[in-house]
Amino acid sequence: MRKVIIAGNWKMYKTRAEALEMLQKFLDQLDEIPEDREIVICAPFTALETLSKALHGTRVRLGAQNVHWEAEGAYTGEISGPMLAELNVRYVVIGHSERRQYFGETDATVNLRLKAAQKHGLIPILCVGESKQQRDTGETETVITDQLTEDLVGVDQHNLVIAYEPIWAIGTGETCDATEANRIIGLIRSQLKNPDVPILYGGSVKPGGIPYRRKT
Repeated sequence: MRKVIIAGNWKMYKTRAEALEMLQKFLDQLDEIPEDREIVICAPFTALETLSKALHGTRVRLGAQNVHWEAEGAYTGEISGPMLAELNVRYVVIGHSERRQYFGETDATVNLRLKAAQKHGLIPILCVGESKQQRDTGETETVITDQLTEDLVGVDQHNLVIAYEPIWAIGTGETCDATEANRIIGLIRSQLKNPDVPILYGGSVKPGGIPYRRKT
């Protein structure tokens, strides 16, 4: 059975104090979320230890926003799988469009990070999606298929989450409607060997757009 996951990426927001304040408000509303939903907060590295302690005994799982492919080494500014595992991090976002766009992430490095995450007991959330230019030129299907083909080499699909993030719909005011989102999610699923991989949608999600995505 496919696990239904609701994950929030906090990006580069919130100090430790702000994270705790936000968490308390969030926990107060958890009763409204069905028990069969896996709730994940992907926080900045500086807040992980604080949140790990605060989340102990709750139903919320902790996620990080990146992981290096080596367990240790001279990689200034990076963080390793063992470092995250020590903080009881369960999930890690890999290949986010902002990492690809601003920090030179490639499908080759995404693949290395995915395998490293799994090696150290983390569940990777692989992000795939197309830019506005790629969509406008009819390349959406090719871009996403190519990303999946290269990213998933040697990756265990029984320990994996995929997030479809149409880059053109993130913070732009444009919206990916339900029919199109589910069409692309169907394309992603057709490329997978494991039919039970959870597939999330990550294009500036708003409350009104969530219900139809529960089927994925």
